[in-house]
Amino acid sequence: MADGDTVELDKVLLVDDDGKITVGTPTVDGARVMATAKGEGKTGKVIVFRYKSKVRSRRKTGHRQFYTRLAIDKIVGPGVGEAEPVKKVRQRKKKEVTESGT
Repeated sequence: MADGDTVELDKVLLVDDDGKITVGTPTVDGARVMATAKGEGKTGKVIVFRYKSKVRSRRKTGHRQFYTRLAIDKIVGPGVGEAEPVKKVRQRKKKEVTESGT
């Protein structure tokens, strides 16, 4: 998945709307999560060491799992048209340019 691609996740297990909690059985019908892909990566290496005693058999291998980082844009609850977007953690203010050029 490329950077900036949008993803719609429809298997939502729980929705909290200002204290009103909806728990799915197993998923909440009609709930969706809209997300944007922020890149791919790999987790830390997991070492797998197999050993059989009395036979002198040893095998050491490693594994790194791929993952896609997602940024949640908005959560749409069940029976609701469009929910408010989730607030961003960091918002930068634009600098105002005055007439003197500074």
